[in-house]
Amino acid sequence: MAQHNELGKKGEELAIDYLIKKGYTIRDKNWRFQKAEVDIIAQKDNILAVVEVKTRSSDYFGNPQDFVNPKKIKLLVTAINEYVVSKDLDVEVRFDIIGIIKTKNELKIEHHEDAFLYF
Repeated sequence: MAQHNELGKKGEELAIDYLIKKGYTIRDKNWRFQKAEVDIIAQKDNILAVVEVKTRSSDYFGNPQDFVNPKKIKLLVTAINEYVVSKDLDVEVRFDIIGIIKTKNELKIEHHEDAFLYF
């Protein structure tokens, strides 16, 4: 597996641990629909959090969360609509981004709730 894929996988594991510690239940991870893949689908109370995880080894090129583009957002919205309908869920849906910077000596996790409001 390529090094960046390993970093991405490790980032998703860190994000899941972070969410569980914050009281979320993990419903699914790497859930696919058509061309979309949702990294994490978590729930806390009546909120379904659709979480895109972006992991980088530095912030040299910008913050990890800055790499979620409008095309990705559209794919995630389409996928989660299918998820909610297929599972017959009655929940509020929120789109979050967890940005992770992991170096040899440091780990920084930023959780941006309702992140797509700003796109």
